[in-house]
Amino acid sequence: MSENSSSTADVPASRQSLMMRLLLTIGLPIWVFVGFVSAQLAVSLVLRYPNSFGVDWATLGEATYTTVFGGVSYVLALLVIVGLPWLVFRFRTTKSDVGLQRWPAWSDIGIAPAGFLVYLVLTGVLIALAQQYLTFIDWNEAQDVGYSQVGTQFEVILAFLMLVIVAPIAEEIIFRGYLLGKLRKYAPTWLAILVTSILFGAVHGQLNVGIDTFALSIVMCLAVVLTKSLWPAILIHMMKNGLAFYFLFINPLV
Repeated sequence: MSENSSSTADVPASRQSLMMRLLLTIGLPIWVFVGFVSAQLAVSLVLRYPNSFGVDWATLGEATYTTVFGGVSYVLALLVIVGLPWLVFRFRTTKSDVGLQRWPAWSDIGIAPAGFLVYLVLTGVLIALAQQYLTFIDWNEAQDVGYSQVGTQFEVILAFLMLVIVAPIAEEIIFRGYLLGKLRKYAPTWLAILVTSILFGAVHGQLNVGIDTFALSIVMCLAVVLTKSLWPAILIHMMKNGLAFYFLFINPLV
């Protein structure tokens, strides 16, 4: 009887393990998406309420509002996505899990430009293919980065800090650090990269931008996997956003 019981107990345990891996593979991207979007929604509702925290945000200008909104949203998203599972389920996340177990190295700085060039080629190929087959997409739709009324030097500095420094670091920790790092424990690396990149494209809210950010994410995911560090991805992301910042605010094309 004991032999029978042990053999039958092994099957449910195996199935339970497989089911847990499947649930985490599906649930982690959903959790990250919900946490990321709900953080933005919550902060938006609070800041748009008249005189929230004793401040009338409408009088401070769009650049200040966007910077505060973005900074608080990223902090809240990190607290929700990373902190809640740790607090409630003891789903622990370490610096090594997100690829921040060390400081940036010279090799990271060398890898970043190469990765950026690969991204430019990949996004060019994907957009060329998409333009042939996805004719319903408005390819001329500009991305709304929230700084349409930048005029003063102070506002330019705010836009630079948010778009080129804060956003790349926060988004890399959330997507290529937390999500990719966790998914690789429960799913094949290729699937973790694909899911992470699809989700990263989706949260940008525009199809034309989503294809570009999907390609960017593929390259940054590969950089993380190859180097076992998040720093090359952060630097590639900063280069991409820095180039966009230059053409939007320093030397506009139109």
